[in-house]
Amino acid sequence: MDDSKIQELKLFVEKCQSDPSILHNPSLGFFKTFLQSLGAKIPPVSTPGDENGHTSNEDIVESDLELDDSDVVKPDDDPAQKMGDLSIEVDDESRDRAQSLKSRAIEAISEGNLDEAIDHLTEAITLNPSSAILYATRASVYVKLKKPNAAIRDADAALQINADSAKGYKMRGMARAMLGLWEDAAHDLGLASNLDHDDEIGSTLKKIEPNVHKIKEHRRKYERLRKEKKVRAAERAKQKTQAETEHVKASAQTYGEVVGIHKASELETRLTTSSKSNQLAILYFTATWCGPCRFMAPLYTSLASKYPKVLFLKIDIDEVSDVAAKWNISSVPTFYFTKNGKEIDKVVGADKSSLENKLAKYAS
Repeated sequence: MDDSKIQELKLFVEKCQSDPSILHNPSLGFFKTFLQSLGAKIPPVSTPGDENGHTSNEDIVESDLELDDSDVVKPDDDPAQKMGDLSIEVDDESRDRAQSLKSRAIEAISEGNLDEAIDHLTEAITLNPSSAILYATRASVYVKLKKPNAAIRDADAALQINADSAKGYKMRGMARAMLGLWEDAAHDLGLASNLDHDDEIGSTLKKIEPNVHKIKEHRRKYERLRKEKKVRAAERAKQKTQAETEHVKASAQTYGEVVGIHKASELETRLTTSSKSNQLAILYFTATWCGPCRFMAPLYTSLASKYPKVLFLKIDIDEVSDVAAKWNISSVPTFYFTKNGKEIDKVVGADKSSLENKLAKYAS
């Protein structure tokens, strides 16, 4: 294995150490199975919960996929096989000798002498290192020997020499299937089929396609769930921001002016805030069709300017009928005086002097 591959493997192992949940990814099922076969204990999927240890309803925990891995084999970890030197010039004699060795390898394969075939093909590759078919043929022997990693190395070499090597794609696809790399295997076998279809490619694809379909459906499902979760989170954040904005707006101290109330929650927020600060609040219930209300309106506005420390509220009984019902408003105008969350007095009707006198009394 070259240094770059070793470095990639080291980084992958470090990532697994920092986040073992990676091993529950369906595409790494083969690796998880391999680790468990060596006696390794894979930590269960951890799910973040609230501070009491309960799992949030918004947590998305991916379930394990039930895949057919009956043909998956233990990854081979033999030292890398000998490769040819692409920098050398190949003469006709070397090319002919390599072809003869390939023929002897094919004969050995037919007789079941796979190790002998490997030896012949390795010698042939040394003589003619620029032949993609030699690497692809040796890859096919490694597949028969159930050495998928070795097969992949040879298939990669074949495809580096000839990017249209059907046998290179075929052998790499079959090797990847042996490792449980279902989607990668299907991709390679699909390319091989397009270049030069045969029955073996077709039967292998037919066997792995159910696994590929399950993985894709599984991924689509959880991508959709994560997207929906993100949308819900964004909506909640938006609603929270709006609520906070309304709360700040409604809670703000308003001095020297009349504050219109347009919904029950605004009134509750205003009264709660005034109660906490021991502030006198006046609730002026009115209606647009009410003549006496129009008569009292200028005075109410001027009183708000005169008593800036008093909270002057104005409620239209038709616009906020639920508030009017809660306060048992039977006629307008009606003025309620409240302090510390309690009603302390009221004025019913267009009685200017009574309103002014009571305000002077309670505001002092």
